[in-house]
Amino acid sequence: MTEHDPNRSSGADPAALVEPLDEHNRRLLDNVHPSDWVDPEPAERYHLVVLGAGTAGLVTAAGAAGLGARVALVERHLMGGDCLNSGCVPSKAIIRAARAWHDARGAAERFGGPRAEGPGDFAAVMRRMRELRADISRHDSARRFRDLGVDVFIGEGRLVAADAVEVNGKELRFRRAAIATGSRALVPPIPGLAECDFLTNESIFELTELPGTLGILGAGPIGVELAQTFARLGSRVVLIDLADQVLVREDAEAAGIVQRALVDDGVELRLGRGLARVAGDADGTLLHLEAADAESGDGESPIRVDRLLVAVGRTPNTEKLGLDGAGVAYDRNGIEVDDRLRTTNPKIYAVGDVASRFKFTHMADALARIAIQNALFFGRAKASDLVVPWCTYSSPEIAHVGLYESDAAERGLEVDTVTIQMADVDRAVLDGDTSGFLRVVVERGKDRILGATLVAEHAGDVIGELSLAITHGIGLGDIAATIHPYPTQAEVIKKAGDTWRRGKLTPRVKKLFEIFFKVFS
Repeated sequence: MTEHDPNRSSGADPAALVEPLDEHNRRLLDNVHPSDWVDPEPAERYHLVVLGAGTAGLVTAAGAAGLGARVALVERHLMGGDCLNSGCVPSKAIIRAARAWHDARGAAERFGGPRAEGPGDFAAVMRRMRELRADISRHDSARRFRDLGVDVFIGEGRLVAADAVEVNGKELRFRRAAIATGSRALVPPIPGLAECDFLTNESIFELTELPGTLGILGAGPIGVELAQTFARLGSRVVLIDLADQVLVREDAEAAGIVQRALVDDGVELRLGRGLARVAGDADGTLLHLEAADAESGDGESPIRVDRLLVAVGRTPNTEKLGLDGAGVAYDRNGIEVDDRLRTTNPKIYAVGDVASRFKFTHMADALARIAIQNALFFGRAKASDLVVPWCTYSSPEIAHVGLYESDAAERGLEVDTVTIQMADVDRAVLDGDTSGFLRVVVERGKDRILGATLVAEHAGDVIGELSLAITHGIGLGDIAATIHPYPTQAEVIKKAGDTWRRGKLTPRVKKLFEIFFKVFS
Protein backbone atom coordinates (compact mmCIF):
# COMPACT_ATOMS: atom_id res chain seq x y z
CA MET A 1 0.00 0.00 0.00
CA THR A 2 1.37 3.42 -0.95
CA GLU A 3 0.95 6.20 1.57
CA HIS A 4 -0.51 9.05 -0.47
CA ASP A 5 -3.16 9.95 2.14
CA PRO A 6 -1.65 11.56 5.25
CA ASN A 7 -4.58 10.29 7.29
CA ARG A 8 -4.85 6.63 6.32
CA SER A 9 -8.32 5.34 6.96
CA SER A 10 -9.44 4.89 10.54
CA GLY A 11 -12.53 2.99 9.41
CA ALA A 12 -13.51 -0.58 10.17
CA ASP A 13 -11.73 -2.22 7.22
CA PRO A 14 -8.51 -3.71 8.69
CA ALA A 15 -6.87 -3.88 5.24
CA ALA A 16 -6.99 -0.07 5.14
CA LEU A 17 -4.79 0.08 8.22
CA VAL A 18 -2.00 -2.48 7.75
CA GLU A 19 -0.89 -5.16 5.29
CA PRO A 20 -0.59 -8.10 4.93
CA LEU A 21 -3.55 -9.14 7.06
CA ASP A 22 -1.89 -12.25 8.55
CA GLU A 23 -2.19 -13.60 12.09
CA HIS A 24 0.50 -11.26 13.42
CA ASN A 25 -1.01 -8.09 11.97
CA ARG A 26 -4.47 -9.18 13.14
CA ARG A 27 -3.02 -9.46 16.63
CA LEU A 28 -1.41 -6.04 16.21
CA LEU A 29 -4.73 -4.52 15.19
CA ASP A 30 -6.54 -6.21 18.06
CA ASN A 31 -4.22 -4.30 20.38
CA VAL A 32 -3.82 -0.91 18.73
CA HIS A 33 -7.02 -0.50 16.70
CA PRO A 34 -9.53 -3.10 17.96
CA SER A 35 -12.49 -3.43 15.61
CA ASP A 36 -14.89 -4.15 18.48
CA TRP A 37 -13.83 -1.18 20.57
CA VAL A 38 -16.64 0.68 22.31
CA ASP A 39 -15.87 4.26 23.30
CA PRO A 40 -16.62 5.11 26.93
CA GLU A 41 -19.15 7.73 27.92
CA PRO A 42 -17.22 10.99 28.28
CA ALA A 43 -16.62 12.49 31.70
CA GLU A 44 -18.23 15.84 32.41
CA ARG A 45 -14.80 17.44 32.12
CA TYR A 46 -11.29 16.02 31.78
CA HIS A 47 -8.18 17.33 33.42
CA LEU A 48 -6.38 16.39 30.18
CA VAL A 49 -7.45 15.32 26.69
CA VAL A 50 -4.64 13.94 24.52
CA LEU A 51 -4.92 13.91 20.72
CA GLY A 52 -2.69 11.20 19.26
CA ALA A 53 -1.52 7.90 20.75
CA GLY A 54 2.05 7.74 19.54
CA THR A 55 4.91 7.84 22.03
CA ALA A 56 4.30 11.44 23.13
CA GLY A 57 0.57 10.91 23.57
CA LEU A 58 0.90 7.57 25.34
CA VAL A 59 3.47 8.85 27.83
CA THR A 60 1.41 11.99 28.48
CA ALA A 61 -1.82 10.03 29.02
CA ALA A 62 -0.28 7.29 31.18
CA GLY A 63 1.72 9.74 33.28
CA ALA A 64 -1.23 12.04 33.95
CA ALA A 65 -3.60 9.17 34.73
CA GLY A 66 -1.02 7.63 37.06
CA LEU A 67 -1.02 10.87 39.05
CA GLY A 68 -4.79 10.73 39.44
CA ALA A 69 -5.97 13.01 36.64
CA ARG A 70 -9.06 12.28 34.54
CA VAL A 71 -7.60 11.65 31.07
CA ALA A 72 -9.02 10.98 27.62
CA LEU A 73 -6.85 9.68 24.77
CA VAL A 74 -7.96 9.95 21.13
CA GLU A 75 -6.37 8.04 18.23
CA ARG A 76 -7.63 7.96 14.65
CA HIS A 77 -5.22 5.36 13.28
CA LEU A 78 -2.96 2.95 15.19
CA MET A 79 -2.01 3.35 18.84
CA GLY A 80 1.75 3.23 19.25
CA GLY A 81 2.13 5.68 16.40
CA ASP A 82 5.07 5.76 14.05
CA CYS A 83 7.56 4.18 16.48
CA LEU A 84 5.67 0.93 16.99
CA ASN A 85 4.02 0.54 13.62
CA SER A 86 6.31 2.04 10.99
CA GLY A 87 9.47 3.31 12.64
CA CYS A 88 11.76 2.19 15.45
CA VAL A 89 10.30 -1.25 16.09
CA PRO A 90 9.96 -2.69 12.57
CA SER A 91 13.12 -1.02 11.25
CA LYS A 92 15.34 -2.31 14.03
CA ALA A 93 13.88 -5.80 13.62
CA ILE A 94 14.91 -6.00 9.97
CA ILE A 95 18.21 -4.18 10.57
CA ARG A 96 19.11 -6.92 13.04
CA ALA A 97 18.17 -9.59 10.51
CA ALA A 98 20.27 -7.93 7.82
CA ARG A 99 23.25 -7.73 10.19
CA ALA A 100 22.92 -11.45 10.91
CA TRP A 101 22.90 -12.22 7.18
CA HIS A 102 25.95 -10.00 6.69
CA ASP A 103 27.82 -11.64 9.57
CA ALA A 104 26.98 -15.11 8.29
CA ARG A 105 28.39 -14.31 4.84
CA GLY A 106 31.62 -13.03 6.40
CA ALA A 107 31.99 -15.69 9.09
CA ALA A 108 34.28 -17.97 7.08
CA GLU A 109 36.71 -15.25 6.01
CA ARG A 110 36.70 -13.24 9.25
CA PHE A 111 36.43 -15.94 11.91
CA GLY A 112 37.00 -19.30 10.26
CA GLY A 113 33.31 -20.04 10.57
CA PRO A 114 31.07 -22.12 8.30
CA ARG A 115 30.35 -20.85 4.82
CA ALA A 116 26.86 -19.42 4.32
CA GLU A 117 25.32 -19.77 0.88
CA GLY A 118 21.98 -18.99 -0.72
CA PRO A 119 19.79 -15.90 -0.95
CA GLY A 120 18.07 -16.19 2.43
CA ASP A 121 14.35 -15.90 3.15
CA PHE A 122 13.13 -12.30 3.03
CA ALA A 123 9.55 -13.31 3.75
CA ALA A 124 10.75 -14.91 7.00
CA VAL A 125 12.54 -11.68 7.96
CA MET A 126 9.35 -9.68 7.53
CA ARG A 127 7.22 -12.32 9.22
CA ARG A 128 9.55 -12.25 12.26
CA MET A 129 9.28 -8.44 12.32
CA ARG A 130 5.47 -8.59 12.27
CA GLU A 131 5.43 -11.19 15.05
CA LEU A 132 7.75 -9.18 17.30
CA ARG A 133 5.84 -5.96 16.60
CA ALA A 134 2.60 -7.67 17.58
CA ASP A 135 4.26 -8.93 20.79
CA ILE A 136 5.45 -5.44 21.71
CA SER A 137 2.13 -3.82 20.79
CA ARG A 138 0.46 -4.97 24.00
CA HIS A 139 2.35 -2.19 25.80
CA ASP A 140 0.57 0.38 23.61
CA SER A 141 -2.82 -1.33 23.47
CA ALA A 142 -6.18 0.30 23.96
CA ARG A 143 -7.05 -2.23 26.68
CA ARG A 144 -3.87 -1.55 28.65
CA PHE A 145 -4.52 2.17 28.68
CA ARG A 146 -8.15 1.62 29.67
CA ASP A 147 -6.84 -0.47 32.57
CA LEU A 148 -4.53 2.43 33.51
CA GLY A 149 -7.62 4.58 33.97
CA VAL A 150 -7.52 6.39 30.62
CA ASP A 151 -10.71 6.86 28.58
CA VAL A 152 -9.65 5.67 25.12
CA PHE A 153 -11.52 6.85 22.02
CA ILE A 154 -10.74 5.32 18.61
CA GLY A 155 -11.70 7.81 15.92
CA GLU A 156 -11.07 11.20 14.34
CA GLY A 157 -10.58 13.84 17.02
CA ARG A 158 -11.09 17.51 16.26
CA LEU A 159 -10.97 20.66 18.36
CA VAL A 160 -14.41 22.29 18.22
CA ALA A 161 -13.77 24.98 20.84
CA ALA A 162 -10.94 26.43 22.86
CA ASP A 163 -11.67 23.80 25.52
CA ALA A 164 -13.41 20.92 23.72
CA VAL A 165 -12.66 18.03 21.37
CA GLU A 166 -15.22 16.12 19.33
CA VAL A 167 -14.71 12.44 18.46
CA ASN A 168 -17.29 10.05 17.02
CA GLY A 169 -20.06 12.54 17.75
CA LYS A 170 -19.10 12.92 21.41
CA GLU A 171 -17.76 16.09 23.00
CA LEU A 172 -14.82 15.90 25.39
CA ARG A 173 -14.48 19.05 27.47
CA PHE A 174 -11.10 19.68 29.05
CA ARG A 175 -9.17 21.82 31.48
CA ARG A 176 -6.02 21.18 29.45
CA ALA A 177 -5.26 19.36 26.20
CA ALA A 178 -2.10 17.99 24.61
CA ILE A 179 -1.73 17.62 20.85
CA ALA A 180 0.55 14.69 20.02
CA THR A 181 -0.40 13.80 16.45
CA GLY A 182 3.13 13.18 15.23
CA SER A 183 4.52 13.47 11.72
CA ARG A 184 4.60 11.58 8.44
CA ALA A 185 6.92 11.22 5.47
CA LEU A 186 7.39 14.38 3.45
CA VAL A 187 6.55 13.87 -0.23
CA PRO A 188 8.50 16.30 -2.45
CA PRO A 189 6.86 17.89 -5.52
CA ILE A 190 8.81 15.87 -8.10
CA PRO A 191 7.06 15.59 -11.47
CA GLY A 192 5.45 12.17 -11.86
CA LEU A 193 6.01 11.06 -8.28
CA ALA A 194 2.40 11.34 -7.15
CA GLU A 195 1.35 9.01 -9.98
CA CYS A 196 3.86 6.30 -9.01
CA ASP A 197 3.46 3.49 -6.51
CA PHE A 198 6.20 4.77 -4.19
CA LEU A 199 6.96 3.63 -0.66
CA THR A 200 7.47 5.59 2.56
CA ASN A 201 8.58 4.42 5.99
CA GLU A 202 4.94 3.50 6.62
CA SER A 203 4.44 1.21 3.66
CA ILE A 204 7.91 -0.33 3.21
CA PHE A 205 7.33 -2.63 6.18
CA GLU A 206 4.32 -4.09 4.40
CA LEU A 207 6.56 -5.71 1.76
CA THR A 208 6.55 -9.49 1.60
CA GLU A 209 8.86 -9.85 -1.42
CA LEU A 210 12.39 -8.47 -1.64
CA PRO A 211 12.67 -5.80 -4.38
CA GLY A 212 15.22 -6.76 -7.01
CA THR A 213 16.21 -3.10 -7.26
CA LEU A 214 15.28 -0.54 -4.63
CA GLY A 215 15.71 3.17 -5.26
CA ILE A 216 15.90 5.38 -2.19
CA LEU A 217 15.45 9.13 -2.34
CA GLY A 218 17.07 10.75 0.67
CA ALA A 219 20.35 9.91 2.44
CA GLY A 220 19.32 10.95 5.91
CA PRO A 221 19.01 8.47 8.80
CA ILE A 222 16.01 6.56 7.41
CA GLY A 223 17.44 6.37 3.90
CA VAL A 224 20.89 5.27 5.10
CA GLU A 225 19.58 2.63 7.51
CA LEU A 226 17.25 1.06 4.97
CA ALA A 227 19.74 1.33 2.09
CA GLN A 228 22.29 -0.73 3.99
CA THR A 229 19.63 -3.12 5.29
CA PHE A 230 18.10 -3.94 1.92
CA ALA A 231 21.53 -4.21 0.28
CA ARG A 232 22.53 -6.77 2.92
CA LEU A 233 19.26 -8.63 2.37
CA GLY A 234 20.03 -8.92 -1.34
CA SER A 235 18.49 -5.97 -3.18
CA ARG A 236 20.41 -3.81 -5.58
CA VAL A 237 20.09 -0.42 -3.86
CA VAL A 238 20.51 3.00 -5.46
CA LEU A 239 20.67 5.87 -2.93
CA ILE A 240 20.02 9.38 -4.26
CA ASP A 241 20.49 12.70 -2.48
CA LEU A 242 21.10 16.34 -3.39
CA ALA A 243 23.86 16.59 -0.78
CA ASP A 244 27.43 15.57 -1.57
CA GLN A 245 27.58 13.13 1.36
CA VAL A 246 25.22 10.96 3.35
CA LEU A 247 23.97 12.10 6.77
CA VAL A 248 24.80 15.71 5.98
CA ARG A 249 23.90 16.95 9.47
CA GLU A 250 26.48 14.74 11.15
CA ASP A 251 30.22 15.25 11.67
CA ALA A 252 31.67 15.00 8.14
CA GLU A 253 34.38 12.51 9.14
CA ALA A 254 31.82 10.34 10.93
CA ALA A 255 29.44 10.41 7.98
CA GLY A 256 32.32 9.51 5.67
CA ILE A 257 32.94 6.29 7.58
CA VAL A 258 29.30 5.26 7.19
CA GLN A 259 29.36 6.26 3.53
CA ARG A 260 32.31 3.94 2.87
CA ALA A 261 30.50 1.16 4.72
CA LEU A 262 27.47 1.61 2.45
CA VAL A 263 29.67 1.30 -0.63
CA ASP A 264 31.34 -1.80 0.81
CA ASP A 265 27.88 -3.31 1.24
CA GLY A 266 27.08 -2.68 -2.41
CA VAL A 267 24.93 0.46 -2.17
CA GLU A 268 25.21 2.56 -5.34
CA LEU A 269 25.45 6.24 -4.44
CA ARG A 270 24.11 9.06 -6.59
CA LEU A 271 25.04 12.06 -4.49
CA GLY A 272 24.90 15.72 -5.41
CA ARG A 273 22.03 14.93 -7.75
CA GLY A 274 18.29 15.32 -7.38
CA LEU A 275 15.43 13.61 -9.19
CA ALA A 276 14.20 15.58 -12.17
CA ARG A 277 11.14 13.39 -12.71
CA VAL A 278 9.74 9.95 -12.10
CA ALA A 279 7.78 7.72 -14.44
CA GLY A 280 6.11 4.41 -13.70
CA ASP A 281 5.28 1.57 -16.02
CA ALA A 282 4.40 -2.12 -15.81
CA ASP A 283 8.05 -3.04 -15.19
CA GLY A 284 8.69 -0.68 -12.29
CA THR A 285 9.73 2.95 -11.93
CA LEU A 286 12.10 5.06 -14.02
CA LEU A 287 14.15 7.60 -12.09
CA HIS A 288 15.42 10.51 -14.19
CA LEU A 289 18.28 12.23 -12.36
CA GLU A 290 18.95 15.92 -12.75
CA ALA A 291 21.65 16.70 -15.29
CA ALA A 292 25.18 16.50 -13.92
CA ASP A 293 26.08 19.57 -15.98
CA ALA A 294 23.27 22.10 -15.81
CA GLU A 295 24.68 24.20 -18.68
CA SER A 296 25.10 21.42 -21.20
CA GLY A 297 22.02 19.54 -20.04
CA ASP A 298 24.07 16.35 -20.06
CA GLY A 299 22.37 13.66 -18.04
CA GLU A 300 22.47 9.90 -17.99
CA SER A 301 20.16 7.03 -18.73
CA PRO A 302 17.25 6.78 -16.31
CA ILE A 303 17.58 4.25 -13.51
CA ARG A 304 14.95 1.54 -13.49
CA VAL A 305 13.94 0.30 -10.04
CA ASP A 306 11.34 -2.18 -8.90
CA ARG A 307 10.34 -0.02 -5.96
CA LEU A 308 11.09 3.53 -4.84
CA LEU A 309 11.34 4.59 -1.19
CA VAL A 310 10.90 8.31 -0.47
CA ALA A 311 12.79 9.34 2.68
CA VAL A 312 13.53 13.05 2.38
CA GLY A 313 12.20 14.22 5.75
CA ARG A 314 9.09 14.53 7.88
CA THR A 315 6.08 16.84 7.90
CA PRO A 316 3.83 17.42 10.93
CA ASN A 317 0.29 16.05 11.12
CA THR A 318 -1.78 19.20 11.62
CA GLU A 319 -4.64 18.56 9.19
CA LYS A 320 -8.25 18.12 10.32
CA LEU A 321 -7.49 19.05 13.92
CA GLY A 322 -9.51 22.28 14.03
CA LEU A 323 -6.47 24.27 15.12
CA ASP A 324 -7.63 27.58 13.63
CA GLY A 325 -10.94 27.54 15.45
CA ALA A 326 -9.23 26.68 18.75
CA GLY A 327 -6.73 29.54 18.46
CA VAL A 328 -3.70 27.31 17.97
CA ALA A 329 -1.04 28.79 15.68
CA TYR A 330 0.91 26.52 13.33
CA ASP A 331 2.85 26.52 10.08
CA ARG A 332 4.50 23.98 7.78
CA ASN A 333 7.03 23.19 10.52
CA GLY A 334 4.36 22.24 13.02
CA ILE A 335 2.47 23.71 15.94
CA GLU A 336 3.96 26.81 17.54
CA VAL A 337 4.90 26.27 21.19
CA ASP A 338 6.87 28.19 23.79
CA ASP A 339 9.72 26.75 25.82
CA ARG A 340 7.20 25.17 28.18
CA LEU A 341 5.33 23.51 25.27
CA ARG A 342 2.27 25.75 25.54
CA THR A 343 0.57 26.73 22.28
CA THR A 344 -1.02 30.10 21.52
CA ASN A 345 -4.11 28.72 23.26
CA PRO A 346 -3.00 28.64 26.94
CA LYS A 347 -5.21 25.62 27.62
CA ILE A 348 -3.48 23.51 24.95
CA TYR A 349 0.03 22.06 24.84
CA ALA A 350 1.75 20.26 21.95
CA VAL A 351 4.38 17.53 22.25
CA GLY A 352 6.45 15.24 20.05
CA ASP A 353 7.02 15.40 16.33
CA VAL A 354 4.13 17.78 15.68
CA ALA A 355 5.89 20.53 17.66
CA SER A 356 9.59 19.65 17.80
CA ARG A 357 12.54 19.70 15.41
CA PHE A 358 13.90 16.63 17.24
CA LYS A 359 11.77 13.85 15.74
CA PHE A 360 12.92 11.02 17.98
CA THR A 361 10.92 8.62 20.12
CA HIS A 362 13.03 9.35 23.19
CA MET A 363 12.54 13.10 22.68
CA ALA A 364 8.78 12.61 22.42
CA ASP A 365 8.93 10.77 25.75
CA ALA A 366 10.97 13.55 27.39
CA LEU A 367 8.70 16.31 26.08
CA ALA A 368 5.63 14.47 27.31
CA ARG A 369 7.02 14.51 30.85
CA ILE A 370 7.55 18.26 30.60
CA ALA A 371 4.01 18.75 29.32
CA ILE A 372 2.54 16.84 32.28
CA GLN A 373 4.39 19.04 34.77
CA ASN A 374 3.53 22.31 33.08
CA ALA A 375 -0.05 21.60 32.04
CA LEU A 376 -1.33 20.02 35.24
CA PHE A 377 0.88 21.36 38.03
CA PHE A 378 1.86 24.91 36.99
CA GLY A 379 5.38 23.64 36.36
CA ARG A 380 8.20 25.69 34.86
CA ALA A 381 10.12 22.92 33.08
CA LYS A 382 11.75 23.99 29.80
CA ALA A 383 12.31 22.00 26.63
CA SER A 384 15.52 23.95 26.00
CA ASP A 385 17.07 22.43 29.14
CA LEU A 386 17.00 18.93 27.64
CA VAL A 387 20.24 17.27 26.50
CA VAL A 388 19.28 15.31 23.40
CA PRO A 389 21.23 12.29 22.13
CA TRP A 390 20.45 10.53 18.87
CA CYS A 391 21.69 7.60 16.82
CA THR A 392 21.60 6.40 13.23
CA TYR A 393 21.47 2.60 13.29
CA SER A 394 23.79 1.86 10.40
CA SER A 395 26.85 -0.39 10.61
CA PRO A 396 28.78 1.23 12.18
CA GLU A 397 26.31 3.39 14.05
CA ILE A 398 26.67 7.15 14.51
CA ALA A 399 25.56 8.48 17.90
CA HIS A 400 25.75 12.11 18.95
CA VAL A 401 24.86 14.28 21.94
CA GLY A 402 25.28 17.97 22.68
CA LEU A 403 27.24 20.43 20.55
CA TYR A 404 29.39 19.91 17.50
CA GLU A 405 32.56 22.00 17.20
CA SER A 406 30.75 24.25 14.72
CA ASP A 407 27.89 24.79 17.19
CA ALA A 408 30.35 25.83 19.89
CA ALA A 409 32.04 28.27 17.49
CA GLU A 410 28.69 29.85 16.65
CA ARG A 411 28.13 30.42 20.39
CA GLY A 412 31.56 31.99 20.80
CA LEU A 413 32.92 29.12 22.89
CA GLU A 414 36.57 28.11 22.67
CA VAL A 415 36.95 24.34 22.75
CA ASP A 416 39.40 21.48 22.70
CA THR A 417 38.62 18.09 21.23
CA VAL A 418 39.69 14.64 22.33
CA THR A 419 39.54 11.95 19.65
CA ILE A 420 40.04 8.23 20.29
CA GLN A 421 40.07 5.77 17.41
CA MET A 422 38.10 2.56 17.88
CA ALA A 423 41.19 0.76 16.54
CA ASP A 424 42.81 1.64 19.89
CA VAL A 425 40.05 -0.05 21.90
CA ASP A 426 40.84 -3.70 22.57
CA ARG A 427 37.25 -4.95 22.46
CA ALA A 428 36.71 -3.35 19.06
CA VAL A 429 39.87 -5.05 17.80
CA LEU A 430 38.74 -8.43 19.16
CA ASP A 431 35.29 -8.00 17.62
CA GLY A 432 36.79 -6.98 14.28
CA ASP A 433 34.84 -3.70 14.37
CA THR A 434 37.57 -1.06 14.36
CA SER A 435 35.99 1.47 11.99
CA GLY A 436 35.07 4.64 13.83
CA PHE A 437 36.09 6.95 16.64
CA LEU A 438 34.92 8.91 19.65
CA ARG A 439 35.26 12.69 19.52
CA VAL A 440 34.52 14.70 22.66
CA VAL A 441 34.19 18.49 22.58
CA VAL A 442 35.35 20.12 25.84
CA GLU A 443 35.20 23.78 26.80
CA ARG A 444 38.77 25.11 26.80
CA GLY A 445 40.25 25.52 30.25
CA LYS A 446 37.39 23.67 31.94
CA ASP A 447 36.45 20.07 32.54
CA ARG A 448 33.06 20.64 30.92
CA ILE A 449 31.86 18.33 28.16
CA LEU A 450 29.88 20.20 25.51
CA GLY A 451 29.23 17.40 23.04
CA ALA A 452 30.36 14.07 21.66
CA THR A 453 30.14 11.98 18.50
CA LEU A 454 30.73 8.23 18.53
CA VAL A 455 31.06 6.07 15.42
CA ALA A 456 31.10 2.39 16.37
CA GLU A 457 29.06 -0.77 16.41
CA HIS A 458 26.46 -0.30 19.15
CA ALA A 459 27.32 3.39 19.51
CA GLY A 460 23.73 4.06 20.53
CA ASP A 461 24.15 1.82 23.56
CA VAL A 462 27.31 3.66 24.65
CA ILE A 463 26.38 7.32 24.12
CA GLY A 464 24.14 7.33 27.20
CA GLU A 465 27.15 7.69 29.52
CA LEU A 466 28.10 10.94 27.80
CA SER A 467 24.48 12.14 27.82
CA LEU A 468 24.49 11.61 31.59
CA ALA A 469 27.80 13.45 31.90
CA ILE A 470 26.59 16.52 30.00
CA THR A 471 23.23 16.58 31.76
CA HIS A 472 24.74 16.48 35.26
CA GLY A 473 28.01 18.33 34.69
CA ILE A 474 30.30 15.30 34.99
CA GLY A 475 33.66 16.02 33.37
CA LEU A 476 36.18 13.81 31.62
CA GLY A 477 38.30 13.86 34.76
CA ASP A 478 35.49 12.18 36.71
CA ILE A 479 34.95 9.67 33.91
CA ALA A 480 38.67 8.80 33.92
CA ALA A 481 38.40 8.14 37.66
CA THR A 482 35.49 5.74 37.14
CA ILE A 483 36.26 2.03 36.72
CA HIS A 484 34.95 0.64 33.43
CA PRO A 485 34.77 -3.12 32.79
CA TYR A 486 37.42 -4.50 30.47
CA PRO A 487 37.17 -5.32 27.64
CA THR A 488 34.16 -3.34 26.44
CA GLN A 489 33.60 -0.92 23.62
CA ALA A 490 32.46 1.65 26.20
CA GLU A 491 36.07 1.73 27.41
CA VAL A 492 36.61 4.26 24.61
CA ILE A 493 35.02 6.85 26.91
CA LYS A 494 37.46 6.14 29.73
CA LYS A 495 40.33 6.38 27.23
CA ALA A 496 39.05 9.84 26.29
CA GLY A 497 39.10 10.78 29.97
CA ASP A 498 42.65 9.48 30.41
CA THR A 499 43.79 11.37 27.31
CA TRP A 500 42.24 14.60 28.59
CA ARG A 501 43.96 14.13 31.96
CA ARG A 502 47.33 13.65 30.30
CA GLY A 503 46.75 16.89 28.43
CA LYS A 504 46.65 18.69 31.79
CA LEU A 505 50.25 17.61 32.43
CA THR A 506 51.85 20.84 31.16
CA PRO A 507 55.63 21.35 30.91
CA ARG A 508 55.54 23.42 34.11
CA VAL A 509 53.72 20.64 35.99
CA LYS A 510 56.17 18.06 34.62
CA LYS A 511 59.09 20.18 35.85
CA LEU A 512 57.57 20.34 39.33
CA PHE A 513 57.22 16.55 39.38
CA GLU A 514 60.87 16.18 38.31
CA ILE A 515 61.95 18.36 41.23
CA PHE A 516 59.71 16.40 43.61
CA PHE A 517 61.16 13.04 42.63
CA LYS A 518 64.73 14.34 42.79
CA VAL A 519 64.14 15.51 46.34
CA PHE A 520 62.57 12.22 47.41
CA SER A 521 64.85 9.87 45.44
